[in-house]
Amino acid sequence: MTEYLNVGKIVNTHGVQGELRVMSVTDFAEERFQVGNELTMFKPGETKPTKVKILTHRQHKNFDLITLENVYNLKLAEELKNSELKIEKDRVQALPEGEYYYHEILGCVVFAEDGSKIGEVKEVLETGANDVWVVKDAKGKDQLIPFIPSIVLEVDVAEKRIVIEVIEGLLS
Repeated sequence: MTEYLNVGKIVNTHGVQGELRVMSVTDFAEERFQVGNELTMFKPGETKPTKVKILTHRQHKNFDLITLENVYNLKLAEELKNSELKIEKDRVQALPEGEYYYHEILGCVVFAEDGSKIGEVKEVLETGANDVWVVKDAKGKDQLIPFIPSIVLEVDVAEKRIVIEVIEGLLS
């Protein structure tokens, strides 16, 4: 069975020519929405995904605006609202050492250097300077762990295990 990774969600239309407003959830929007690229679209309520081809791509404010092959007017575009755009997991390129995809970090268990379990990564926040991992601890409380070398000592995505240095004031 093919595994997919989210790259964006069609949140609205833009104009009357079939352009779609996409909320991107990928660090590689230029590559994912490149003209000629194929993505897999999952429409709400439908079980079978559809292959779609990107005809145009541009950025506008915080959105990616795309047009798709055979979607050439507002009526056709409106039918695609809330659809998820995904890419096959095996089409994702390897990242340089020390960089990770969100799907690799989510679900990892975070431990302190002494081996004590802190919790599980449930979300990744982009702050501009560095990512911050939201870790739910045993009490259900969110702990914010900055992804910086002085804090994050070891990441093993295969084992879903992260080791951090717990400095004073890091955990609440």
